[in-house]
Amino acid sequence: MATSQLTASSISSRNLPLFEGFRLSSLQFSSINHLRMDTLTQKSFPSFVVKASTVSALKYTSIKPLGDRVLVKINEADEKSEGGIILPTTAQTKPQGGEVVAVGEGKSVGKSKVEISVKTGAKVVYSKYVGTEVEFNGSKHLILKDDDIIGILETDEVKDLKPLNDRVLIQVAQAEEKTAGGLFLTDATKDKPSIGTVIAVGPGSVDEEGNKTPLSVTTGNTVLYSKYAGNDFKSKDGFEYVTLRASDVIAVLSQ
Repeated sequence: MATSQLTASSISSRNLPLFEGFRLSSLQFSSINHLRMDTLTQKSFPSFVVKASTVSALKYTSIKPLGDRVLVKINEADEKSEGGIILPTTAQTKPQGGEVVAVGEGKSVGKSKVEISVKTGAKVVYSKYVGTEVEFNGSKHLILKDDDIIGILETDEVKDLKPLNDRVLIQVAQAEEKTAGGLFLTDATKDKPSIGTVIAVGPGSVDEEGNKTPLSVTTGNTVLYSKYAGNDFKSKDGFEYVTLRASDVIAVLSQ
């Protein structure tokens, strides 16, 4: 409760309209028992106290995603490097994973109802720069569409990712370490390969009737894919991986 002290010298009949929004019950007069608001003047009272309540920010107890949206509690960013060096905020990697806290009722495709592909409690990885970030229960959360979730990852190894929908997990072929003349290449000068081996595939996309359509690639295929498509990950096993949509796979290669 905020309290303001106003003296008689600061009140006059000219500025009384400024207090029209106050209720009489919220005014406490120190020396006047009976008065009429239309007869107040500077001499009517020596002082009075105005008490006004401050408005508190609303705190929500739950968030219910609608349609095909999912509420994910974001994993905290790493504050230290692998060598133990504390990273500044600008250098911390933005997390792309979290735990599913709540899911919507799904979406309608034609006459069919398609359920959300993840359940509450699942550990998921999602695309960068998607969704709406909200603060809830003291933690950062993300509300995003089911289709923005790349896959389910229950371990710390990217190779264990289970792609969702029409996503594909590919182990990227290692870049050439040397030029044709035998010169060693730095990471900045190595060509980013767009060839890799399919490690896992999702169950497929949903057609107009709500049925899953199997993907055109399978585990073990060596594929050529669009160079700048998907999301890149570097795993603890030393390999690089990319997750992308099956439509970004250009061709299946064979020897």
